[in-house]
Formats: sequence, structure tokens, C-alpha cells
Amino acid sequence: MLVKFLLTALATMVAAYILPGVEVDGFFSAFILAMLLGFLNVTVKPILLILTIPATVLTLGAFILVINALVVLLADAIMEGFYVENFWWALLFSLLLWLTNSLLKDVSGGEEK
Repeated sequence: MLVKFLLTALATMVAAYILPGVEVDGFFSAFILAMLLGFLNVTVKPILLILTIPATVLTLGAFILVINALVVLLADAIMEGFYVENFWWALLFSLLLWLTNSLLKDVSGGEEK
């Protein structure tokens, strides 16, 4: 679990470096953000998914991208040291975070549990 948070923190730093609309105040903030996003993905995201089933079905699943961006914006509102300029940067950040996490998981040889 600790390795997963460290890899997510590294992915967060990479995504924040690439995207000008996203800022993270150092690796410690990125690590705390990784834990916060993990917590929000376990608690808030399932509730949002259930509440938005009609929109998700209507858009053939594309609305899940919006939910991911909303979770990132919620993390921005909760945490000091993490800043996302607007919804579109949050959407790009969530996509880039997913891509970077996938690449790092492949490189590290980690398996999804």
C-alpha cells in the first residue's frame, strides 16, 4: 500500500510538472494528496457513481471522466498545497495521473489488487 501511495505521489509530481494549471508544493504534499485521493476514491466516488448512473449510461461511461475531475477538484478544495485552476485542468490532471500511474505500475511490476 505504501508503495502504491509513493508511486501515485510520483505520478502527481509528474502530472503537475507537465500541466501549467496544476500546482503541488513538493513531494510531501504530493504524498498527502495521493492518500487523500485514495480516500476520496473509496468514499465519495462510489456515491457519485450511484447518483449519476443515468448520465453515465447515457454517455456510455464517459461521464466517469467528469466524476474523476470532480474528485480532483474536491481534493483541491480540501488540501492546502495542491491547486487546480479549473475543471478542464482537473480533467486533464486526472487523465494524466491515470496514464502515469499505469506506466509506473507496469515499470514497477506491480499488480492491481
